[in-house]
Amino acid sequence: MEPYDTPSMTDSFEPAMNLFAALVTTLQDPAAGHLPHHELEELLDTRGRELLRQLLQDHLDLRARREEQAVQSRRPAVIGPDRLSRTRRELGHSRQLATLFGTVTIRRCAWRRPGARNIYPADIALSLPSQRHSYSLARLAVLEAVRGSFDAAKAAIGRRCGPVIGKRQVEDLVVAAATDIDAFYQARIPTPCTASTLLVISVDGKGIVMRPDALRPATRKAASRPSLFRTRLASGEKPARKRMATLATVYDAVPAPRRPHDVIAPPGGRHGERRLRPGPRATGKWLTGSVIHDAAAVVTTAFDQAEARDPGHCRTWVILVDGARHQLDLIHDESVRRGVTIQIVVDFVHVLEYLWAAAWCFHAAGDPAAEDWVAARALTVLTGDVHGTASEIEAQANTARLPGDRRRNVNACVRYLRGKAKFLRYDRALAAGWPIATGVIEGACRHLIGDRLDISGARWGLAGAEAILKLRAVHENGDFDSYWRHHLAREHQRVHQAPDQGRYTLGA
Repeated sequence: MEPYDTPSMTDSFEPAMNLFAALVTTLQDPAAGHLPHHELEELLDTRGRELLRQLLQDHLDLRARREEQAVQSRRPAVIGPDRLSRTRRELGHSRQLATLFGTVTIRRCAWRRPGARNIYPADIALSLPSQRHSYSLARLAVLEAVRGSFDAAKAAIGRRCGPVIGKRQVEDLVVAAATDIDAFYQARIPTPCTASTLLVISVDGKGIVMRPDALRPATRKAASRPSLFRTRLASGEKPARKRMATLATVYDAVPAPRRPHDVIAPPGGRHGERRLRPGPRATGKWLTGSVIHDAAAVVTTAFDQAEARDPGHCRTWVILVDGARHQLDLIHDESVRRGVTIQIVVDFVHVLEYLWAAAWCFHAAGDPAAEDWVAARALTVLTGDVHGTASEIEAQANTARLPGDRRRNVNACVRYLRGKAKFLRYDRALAAGWPIATGVIEGACRHLIGDRLDISGARWGLAGAEAILKLRAVHENGDFDSYWRHHLAREHQRVHQAPDQGRYTLGA
């Protein structure tokens, strides 16, 4: 074989130097002195990005020449992950890589063996991805996609990097980026807390509009039923196009004892200057969720996180829910399986909603007296007299002889109070300093799902919805940078499997 002709190393960055010199010449030209600042910025942005791309290309070309020189001066062998030696080398192999600065070409040597796949030591040294787009570009795509729509992400990347990626490729990168989230959190050790710190778990669900093939079987069956009208839904009819996602949060809180009047103002409003006692504040908040897996899997994951924070079950575990029966059953079963004592508290705001619905059965629309009526009953509930409140409301309805249609909300309120009475011990919760509202998980549902997955016109597939939901949770947890380092390490193992390069050493 003829010796490979290698140009002088001193000329490796000559193309980039020429671009830089041309840019300086342009800026020195008298015509540039008449440009407004925004045109100067646009000039530097466009030509500066090309300069950076050329610098990267020149560096990659330098590494390629050094590799070619190394394999010609010695005739080593490369051992692949299959433990087979490859002694046949072949020059001239290349691949393209889309980067933050544009697309570059990577030349490298292939090491071959009949019946085995090629090994590219340069790919391992550069930790190249299996696909066309660099990890830095993938990271940018993920950050833009979790913030806004895929179209907006593509446009934002195009403004910064040029035409290096399409919408479908952004979606694929986002799905691939979420691969290691579960493993990342399983290996993570939470910051320990004292035994007096509350450990709070809260679970909730929210529907996501899905493509027909991504619906659960029951919802898909309901969607296939013919509608009463061709052009609109009938009264009480649902479009059957959503799949329920389950979210959970685990957080720590220092107990903050309160009184009922700290939560609800007495009838007529507060008087005087007595300061209200603040409620417990959430710290160390951790969020998770899934649209692929059912609520049982998400509850199990939340309990895993809680047990990692309190493996000895020394802390008080407070479970905040909205009262859904299936959630209560799942939480109870999980606590029994793990042998942990839990304190279940149903969201006080849900109680208020039932009380307000009942109030309008006794008051005309817009009557200010309804507010005092609700405040009086809410304070009674907060003092622990749930059954007494239910009996009082029922007796008032009997005395007023409300007809069936006007009594419907009264009956619903009474059933709710009596059915959930053992979870409405707000007197004990306030005295112990526990939280009594699900605001943390409610806010998470609005932020993680409503602000991104529920944007107008969005129709989701399972993989894309799951990836966006999990990545938004990682970002909200403040763990994205740590997770991305973990993800890149796992990607390197998956793509390159850390093969033994034997006696082969790349020049850097």
